[in-house]
Amino acid sequence: MPDWLKRKTCPNRDRYLAGQRILPKNLTGKEKLPDIVDNVFLAYNSARLKEGCKLFAEKMLEPDVTIGMSLSGALTPAGLGCSSIVPLIKAGFVDWIVSTGANLYHDMHFALNYPVRVGDFKMDDTELRDNDIVRVYDVLIGYSDCLMATDEILRSILIQPEFQKEMGSGELHHLLGKYADEWERKAGLKDVSVLAAAYRAGVPCYTSSPGDSTIGMNVAGVELRGNKLRVNPSIDVNETTAYVLAAKRAGGKSAAVLWGGGSPKNFMLQTEPQIQEVLRIKEFGQDYFLQVTDARPDTGGLSGATPSEAVSWGKVDPDRLPDAVVCYTDTTIAMPILTHYALARHPRRKLRRLYDHRGQMMKALTKEYFTHNKVKMIDGTDPILD
Repeated sequence: MPDWLKRKTCPNRDRYLAGQRILPKNLTGKEKLPDIVDNVFLAYNSARLKEGCKLFAEKMLEPDVTIGMSLSGALTPAGLGCSSIVPLIKAGFVDWIVSTGANLYHDMHFALNYPVRVGDFKMDDTELRDNDIVRVYDVLIGYSDCLMATDEILRSILIQPEFQKEMGSGELHHLLGKYADEWERKAGLKDVSVLAAAYRAGVPCYTSSPGDSTIGMNVAGVELRGNKLRVNPSIDVNETTAYVLAAKRAGGKSAAVLWGGGSPKNFMLQTEPQIQEVLRIKEFGQDYFLQVTDARPDTGGLSGATPSEAVSWGKVDPDRLPDAVVCYTDTTIAMPILTHYALARHPRRKLRRLYDHRGQMMKALTKEYFTHNKVKMIDGTDPILD
């Protein structure tokens, strides 16, 4: 070390340079994926992905953590439902889901054994339209023999007796999951449908915009014929809030895994402001936060908003910011890696089956709301006493 550097006062130098030395071994082609993540993902967004994998496997998957997962973008048409989301559900690594309706609609193609094909993003879309094919970037779906056929079956289901009432999207998707489970069995398929897997595991699936998908479009279509199904978003808001509050009141923690941004991300994170701001119940925010996104934070959009910004809204506990990771990459890259890493590094968890307990958790939420705020029903009755 040169003399001038010896004379310089650097009281914190050793602390800053205490990190792992960047000197990975040559790759041989024989390594296991989790070892590559741990030993080769050392900088930039590969390092953020490693941090996310370790946060998920080492902290979020502890037995007392309730994990919510949001799904944005066209993930199921790309095969991520089969490859990653279903295994996470089966392993008990996700307890409740908020998804775009499109993901859950396209998931039905897989349960029905309707093929979705690999295509090319450079294809002529006019030619595709003339040949009865729709394109999701480089994914191709038959219009008549897949989309229209799925719609026809979906409408026949939505007019069944069990759907003739008001319900939340969690109950709607649970009922659809029962049919998806049956379709899988009839087709001789196993574990290809998110809806079917969630139904079997008792994992409630919500959509933040019930009308913004082909499921919602078909619900609206059969309503014109006198169908009595009504999807009430307030039920979803309260049920998802009840899951987070129940986790905290049981002495546990809550975690949010956010694939992309958009409305599903906000719907998942608004559970804490709902508790604190609207219901006026004392709480401190999510304990763990992991987001994979390609959105920039400086545009002011929710999709790119950071966990530190979420602290200002009460969505994330400020004391838990070290347990918050944002990785800027594509979900189609990160999700299979995280799923493989978690399954390799952590044993299966006992299924929490939140769908089965949502009524009990709603009662607990309602009781705490009325007790804490000393309010009564609008008609003057007291739900705690009456």
